[in-house]
Amino acid sequence: MVVRNLCPLSTTSNMDAFTPQQTIELVSRIGCKKAHMRIDKLWWNSFMTGPLLGFGCAVLVSTNAAPWYQQNAPGLIRSIAALFFPIGLVMIVLSGADLFTSNIMFMTTAFLHRRVSVLDVAQSWAVSFFGNLAGSLFFMAIIMGYGGVFQETSGYASAAIMIAEQKAVQPQWHQIFLRAIGANWLVCFAVFISISSREISSKIIAIWWPTATFVALALDHVVANMFFIPMGIWCGADIGVGYYIWKSMIPTMMGNMVGGGLFVGTVYWYLYLTGEDGVGVDFNIGSLATAMEAGGPMRRTTDEKQRNVRHMSDGTIVGQDPDAILPHSSGQMISAIGVELSDDSPYTKSHAERTKRPVKGSVDGKV
Repeated sequence: MVVRNLCPLSTTSNMDAFTPQQTIELVSRIGCKKAHMRIDKLWWNSFMTGPLLGFGCAVLVSTNAAPWYQQNAPGLIRSIAALFFPIGLVMIVLSGADLFTSNIMFMTTAFLHRRVSVLDVAQSWAVSFFGNLAGSLFFMAIIMGYGGVFQETSGYASAAIMIAEQKAVQPQWHQIFLRAIGANWLVCFAVFISISSREISSKIIAIWWPTATFVALALDHVVANMFFIPMGIWCGADIGVGYYIWKSMIPTMMGNMVGGGLFVGTVYWYLYLTGEDGVGVDFNIGSLATAMEAGGPMRRTTDEKQRNVRHMSDGTIVGQDPDAILPHSSGQMISAIGVELSDDSPYTKSHAERTKRPVKGSVDGKV
């Protein structure tokens, strides 16, 4: 006997997206999980972010190596570059690499949710920031710099210098700070809605457009600037390291903290998690057959088999159809993240509950 639902999106378990409340709950759990990651793993996870985002940054630089368009159609060339840049963030999110600016959202939410301590937040941010910096400088110097990617023609080097000066020289300190707020507001929102998506294509689309928007508006992202400005210096921009740190890195980092920590992490924590005893997250997305068939037919059904099934008024099919479910798919399909971040995981507990030590002479902490 096989029961199939022809309308898989009509039930809670088969929804292809989490609600905003469930999503910010997952953000909190992910932040708690990051706080308990081994330092060496967090470091290398953060280090890998630099090259991944660097690829998107490098494409943006090469796209801007078009002097005629820079003079006559700057909006067009900026929009074209914005369409290619998000590949970096897509690779970061789908591979699970740790981006400092999204880490701000995760850790802020987990801290406000009382799942991590101030020390956890400080440690995670420090490792993530310097890991991103090391990875970005490695990619910039070894792959792009010594590789001579932007030195074969003067147009590429000029584009790298121009972008570095636009980021660090031309705007004032407070302007960089304000632009950075908008940049990480969009980046963290892209990560937020990608978490709400259950399958790959939706995650990619969710990431792409908010990220492209911040690039098209020329807003400032501290990790992206870890490639743009050092690359410009490498190609000959008249910018010192101290000037870069004071004029660009500090205001951009502070603005990114406000954009991701306040306007995404804090706002959605306040809207959906304050006053809630507990938010359940259902990772059950149905049987493999149901999940696959939701995107289209898997096979053709013969007339004989069709006569052996009965259509129900609620959209389900009941009947003998042995080929309806693929082999080894009778169980529920639960994602790996669903196992780690389920309602029973330790990451749903508060910091006080996880660090509570049993009283001597008690059983399970009870006298």
